[in-house]
Amino acid sequence: MTKENSIRLFEQKQIRTHWDEEEEKWYFSIVDVISVLTEQPTHQGARNYWKVLKNRLSKEGNETVTNCNRLKMLAEDGKMRLTDAADTQQLLRLIQSVPSKKAEPFKLWLAQVGRERIDEIQDPEITIDRALKQYLKLGYSENWINQRLKSIEIRKDLTDEWKKRGVKEGVQFATLTDVISKAWAGKTTKEYKIFKGLKKENLRDNMTNLELVLTMLAEATTTEISKEKNPTTFSDSKTIAGQGGTIAGNARKEIEAKTGKKIVTPLNAKTGLQGKKEQKQVGEKTEE
Repeated sequence: MTKENSIRLFEQKQIRTHWDEEEEKWYFSIVDVISVLTEQPTHQGARNYWKVLKNRLSKEGNETVTNCNRLKMLAEDGKMRLTDAADTQQLLRLIQSVPSKKAEPFKLWLAQVGRERIDEIQDPEITIDRALKQYLKLGYSENWINQRLKSIEIRKDLTDEWKKRGVKEGVQFATLTDVISKAWAGKTTKEYKIFKGLKKENLRDNMTNLELVLTMLAEATTTEISKEKNPTTFSDSKTIAGQGGTIAGNARKEIEAKTGKKIVTPLNAKTGLQGKKEQKQVGEKTEE
């Protein structure tokens, strides 16, 4: 079975999933999730429950029901059949409508996340503190964390500059980011993630120190050139993005020529990322 149509276990129950390469999203079988949350003894029982719930939500004007996808997933008879599927956001919304003891922890978590988000809007410093603690918890070195937090600041400066020049968030931001990445690393963001074996994971969280430094150089340079050139069209901003990325790309080539080592590597947080501390497993003995 492929990663794109894998089956995951949740409390010994099967949850069918689908990975969409184009959208970079996981989709989950709604019937399977309903089966787990409501403890339906049969697949047909879960289907009936979802049918009633979907009808009720549709009458309430719930857009999640309207927007959910029909995807082919492996059925009980071994054939690929169409079934309702939801992405993570849609699934979390549906869970809120399921009266179940198993759904309650998800609802409490969503309420907590909502409260934290409101707190962060009122005091952005909370976001930085939370990120710092999370990176430390995941085992990243303090040196790497400092680089990562700085990269967030530099990225914000760049996106603020793009907004001033009329660049639209979403597709246009992504396009310019790809131009910069291609110019310095030789890969678009998607190509870079595939190279590192990533899916939904954040690319920058899986970069080495040097990869992060050159990403920052490319973006900071692009920001400064844009401020000087005052681009008036998206095409102008694309040209500037290429220039900023090329400067960092030249730096990469010089470093590689001097060290004899490739800077853009398949290393990621799971396979031995530089800058991530060695973490010993529980119960592991150390040599004296």
